[in-house]
Amino acid sequence: MSLQPRSYLFVPGSRPERFDKACASGADAVIIDLEDAVGPENKTTAREQMRQWFEAGNSAYVRINAANTKWFADDCTLLSLPGVVGVMLPKAQDFAAVERVNQVKHNDCQLLLLIETAAGLLAAPTLAALTGVSRLAFGSVDFQLDCSIPDDGVGLDFARSSLVVASAAAGLPPPIDGVTTDLDDQAVLLAESKKGKKLGFGAKLCIHPKQIKAVNSCFAPTAEQVQQAQRIVDAAKQAGSGDAARLDGKLLEKPIVAWAERVLAVSAQYD
Repeated sequence: MSLQPRSYLFVPGSRPERFDKACASGADAVIIDLEDAVGPENKTTAREQMRQWFEAGNSAYVRINAANTKWFADDCTLLSLPGVVGVMLPKAQDFAAVERVNQVKHNDCQLLLLIETAAGLLAAPTLAALTGVSRLAFGSVDFQLDCSIPDDGVGLDFARSSLVVASAAAGLPPPIDGVTTDLDDQAVLLAESKKGKKLGFGAKLCIHPKQIKAVNSCFAPTAEQVQQAQRIVDAAKQAGSGDAARLDGKLLEKPIVAWAERVLAVSAQYD
């Protein structure tokens, strides 16, 4: 099982003095943002500053501009650089755009599709199955706007669950949940992270370094979960392959044992 990031920290592409700090923040992955965080007048300069940083031997993900913008083609020229470990395509809903990114990125560059529109959500099962796609992410704020959903509550549960199912059907890792815009309330961050995890997400987008610790903790198995998973696996081993295992009076069917094995494997990644 390959290591999957739990936290993805955005850093503005126009602030090169923050790139190294973001990489040292404790985030599992850093996304240097050329889209929302950079104004139109600064896109060209930001792109060239990013290019210099990557060519100096550094590495990170990049969020490029959407395929229907005038900056898309120039942004794609970054994707052949070895330091670009992954690219996030915003407003993902166009199969041709995914193919274009696949054509220009180097082979080891991961491709994250940011689902931010109703059209993108409806296309998600097909998008997730496209060659080269590594993971889906939820652009919850833009999705709210596109669908006129007033708040990041139950109105987004269907969209979140749809991305979880689309990812699983395509054999992708659990998707990445959207940002928490409240930067000062850790309780809100923790509640939103826990809800995303319960719905089946495996990671979360972060917009400030102080969000990372809570997100990393939330999307890793708890000590209690690891302990119970180990008990289940041990009980299954003791029962042998020919007998149904039991633990605490409950039958341990194969999916339960497989789930426990997955918990232990994920926990081992982050130890």
